[in-house]
Amino acid sequence: MKISTLLVGLVAGQALAYPGMGKTMAEIQARHDLTLGRRSSTALLGDLIGNDSLSVVGALIKAILQGLTAVADTSTYTPTSELASDACKQSVLCVWFYIVQDLSSAFTDSDGCTDLARGAIRQGFHDAAAWDTSSSYGGADGSLLLNDDEFARPENKGLEDIGAQTKTWYSEYEEYGISMADLIQTAALVATVSCPGGPRIRHFVGRKDDSTAAPPNLLPLPEQDADYLVSLFAAKTFDANDLVALVGAHTAAKQKFVDPARSGVSEDSTPNTWDTKFYSETLQGDNTTIFIFHSDKSISSYASTTVQFNLFAGVGGQALWSPAYAQAYFRMSMLGVDNLNDLTEITKVLPLSQ
Repeated sequence: MKISTLLVGLVAGQALAYPGMGKTMAEIQARHDLTLGRRSSTALLGDLIGNDSLSVVGALIKAILQGLTAVADTSTYTPTSELASDACKQSVLCVWFYIVQDLSSAFTDSDGCTDLARGAIRQGFHDAAAWDTSSSYGGADGSLLLNDDEFARPENKGLEDIGAQTKTWYSEYEEYGISMADLIQTAALVATVSCPGGPRIRHFVGRKDDSTAAPPNLLPLPEQDADYLVSLFAAKTFDANDLVALVGAHTAAKQKFVDPARSGVSEDSTPNTWDTKFYSETLQGDNTTIFIFHSDKSISSYASTTVQFNLFAGVGGQALWSPAYAQAYFRMSMLGVDNLNDLTEITKVLPLSQ
């Protein structure tokens, strides 16, 4: 038996004897598991399920979904030809390199990441998360911007600016064979890494577009309680720890419509950077200088999520949260995608982490 396992077992045996020991043990185990990359779902998706004949890329995506880090290395790509050239048109990497340059310039300024970047991150969630395991359609399929009825749903209010800009980009680059679904997820990942401290997440393209409105009532809402949200995300193949990691994207968010009188108030004190102040400041409960959603406050104190929330809020939380978020959002970007074996990796064209 490993010494660490023996120690955990011995201490666990004392948990009932000392007040607070159970919580301490949960924190020790959670930190241990996070360090080893064990704190996320390993469920397979799409055409990887029950498939014994995976492509090379399918096998790679499967490995990431089941625990291989989703954090990208520092490999980069530089095109040798102009976008309009035949050589570039025939290269997926080349085409996406020029698109990413365009996105990146809109997502950064001298303060960090911009309002368009915030919108792109939220837009990526809203296109992909309208799906669960009972759905036969929906997910990361571009329908958010391809179906006006879906875009007009109340939960998508506030995406008007980034939606219009994404449609402009799509009109400009559609001739190069890109999908709206890929553009939405690429924008979300470029926006994330454009925020100082944001992770560079491995990225694949080749998703199919679907203009059918996504299934309704599958997106989380700010007034919902943690128990409901844990169940909602479990149906999307996320565990409670994935949920905690994903809500950390509110570090770069500003609310507009939950309380119109406080429109533009951010959800932590550093909305232009990607850090863990969202977690610590949500726990502190100062709902005057920042805006705290009921859902976030509920997650911060719920039995199956509070330990993880406190770990991200504490000393060393950034080093734990960044890979956990990358892992969870990588999964998010693949929801509803049924041709994972046919995708192409374009991680090299993403900006480097700041």
